[in-house]
Parts: sequence; structure tokens; C-alpha cells
Amino acid sequence: MNLKTGIALSLIPQIILVKWLGSHPNWIENYYSNGVYSFLSNVFRFLLGWIPFSIGDLLYTSLVLLAILYLYKQGRSLFKNKLRFLRDIGMVLSVAYFTFHIMWGFNYYREPIAAKFEIEQTKEYQELVDFTRQLIKKTNNLQTSITKDTAMGVTIPYTQKEQFQKTLKGYEQLSKKHPFLNYQQPSIKTSLFSKALTYMGYAGYLNPFTNEAQVNGLLPNFRFPVVTGHEIGHQLGYSAENETNFIGYLVTANNEDVYFKYAAAAYALGYCLNDVRRGDQEIFDKLVSELNGGVKLNFQEMSVFWNQYENPLEPIFKSIFNSFLKANNQSQGIKSYNAVVSLLIGYHKQYPL
Repeated sequence: MNLKTGIALSLIPQIILVKWLGSHPNWIENYYSNGVYSFLSNVFRFLLGWIPFSIGDLLYTSLVLLAILYLYKQGRSLFKNKLRFLRDIGMVLSVAYFTFHIMWGFNYYREPIAAKFEIEQTKEYQELVDFTRQLIKKTNNLQTSITKDTAMGVTIPYTQKEQFQKTLKGYEQLSKKHPFLNYQQPSIKTSLFSKALTYMGYAGYLNPFTNEAQVNGLLPNFRFPVVTGHEIGHQLGYSAENETNFIGYLVTANNEDVYFKYAAAAYALGYCLNDVRRGDQEIFDKLVSELNGGVKLNFQEMSVFWNQYENPLEPIFKSIFNSFLKANNQSQGIKSYNAVVSLLIGYHKQYPL
């Protein structure tokens, strides 16, 4: 009983310790992200990567069933022993908090990836507009080269397994230019909960306890390659969503396959157009008018996909995730996904489109 109470109470000093360590990103970068985490990540990917289905999804299912069983067995006594119930909850939270940070969570406090790329980020609106025009030209050219018809949408002809393999080749190619993005011991899978993820509005996730990268298996192929690259970016220890969006774009854009290049260009273009629209609707409308009809069809494909799964609970899940990100050193919360634009502009100043 004393041990359980001690574990529950240890949550408070754990939180203080995490916040203190998090104020030293150079320590996290050198000793955790490139040390402890790198070792643990490779071990778990080696142990579980060969299994064709998600062990992490099964783990979550087991934990939910155990929680239901606990409530069923203890249901009547919970009201009589409220302090014991609170202690048990505190104990579970304490163990989960400790495990989460050892296995993954400290990556939220590492040094920004912009420093590794030596990117000078910008928020100049005119630079955004100019870069978006370049992306439109590139996306249109790729779409035309594939379909030979500006009005036809691009259909990526690969299975999900083939796209996983092509993404791995993309990482091999990218690591020649940026060695710190070298990826070994792959563990990338479609989630057993893809339907649930879609209703929640998520394209994928990294299981922090098993280090399996999960991709929503229902995603249209138009988006599948970049999301795969994004989730592997998380496996490499990059936690910020704008950074893994950036990595997902880079690895897909650097792929030798023209379909992947198109998927990457369209992905980046979508974020840039969103930022343009927030600044000036008239400029946005003008830029959209420059898109090939086939590119518009692909964007519409994604819109139709997500719209058909809209439900009243999705905003709640998004709100929970937003709070989770803010609690883990991402002050912009879910809006941090859009912060990829400044990384894109800064990177392509060094490496023109």
C-alpha cells in the first residue's frame, strides 16, 4: 500500500524534473535524443518491426479492457474507497508519465531542427506568395508530366506496402544529403484502428511505448507517402509536428519516383495556400486559379475523404490533442502543423525548387 502511494505521489516531482530538464535543450539533444532514445528506438524497432501488425494497437486495446475490468470489479467499492481509487489512478498516471518520457517524450524538448539545417525562418508575406507561385509551377509541371492532361487528377499506382518500401529508399537518398536523417531498422505499419483514426481526424501516429510508426490505412494514396515519411520522422526523434511535416515533405520530394515528387509538392502547396489565404483572400483566389484542373481534383479528393468522416466528436479529439501538444512544449498546439511553411521557405532558399 505504501509503495502504491509512493508511486502515485512521485508524479509531482517527475513533472518538476521534466520541466527542469526541458529547459536545457542541449542536454536533451546530446544525451537523450542522440543517446538514450536513439538506443531504445532502435531496439524496439528491431524487436517489433518485422511483425506485420501493430503490437502497440493491441497494447492499447489490452489496457482499455483491463480498465473496464477494473471498473467492473471495483465498481461498487469505488464510492466507499474514493481515496484508494484516486491513489490507483495517480499510480497509473505516474507510471505512464515516467514510461512516456523515457521512451519518447523528452524529444519534445530537444533543439529545433532548423538549427541542424541552418535554416533562417521567415514570416515575410511576399516571400510566402513568391514561394507559393514556385510551388504551383512545380506541382502543375509534375501533374502534367504524369497524366499528360492538365485536367486529369494523379492516381498513385502503388500498394501501401510498396509505398512503405519507396519511402525507405527515399530516406536512403535523403540521408546522403542530411546524414542525421539516416533511418535503420524500419518499423512502419498501418494502424489496426484506421477507421477510428479517420473519425478522429488523424492521418497517423507514433506509438511512444512500442516505437511503431502507424499510418492510417484508409488514407488516399495521394497523401499516403508524405504521412509515412512524417511518422518515420517521429521515430527518428523529432517530435514537433511542423518538423515532422517538413521531414515528411523532404523525404518524399527527394524520392526518385515522380509520383512521390508530386505528392510532396502538392502537400507543401496546400500548407502554403492556407497561409496565403489567411493573409489576403484576393491573392489566394488568384493563385488557386493558376492550378491545373488535375491538381484541384486531387485536393478535392482529400477534402471529400475527410468530409465523409466528419462527426460531432472530432473537435473534442482535436481539442484533447491540442492540449496535449501545448503541455509538451508546443505552444501553438495543433496549429504547429502549419508552421512547416517557414521551414519550407527557408530550406528552399538554400536548395531551390
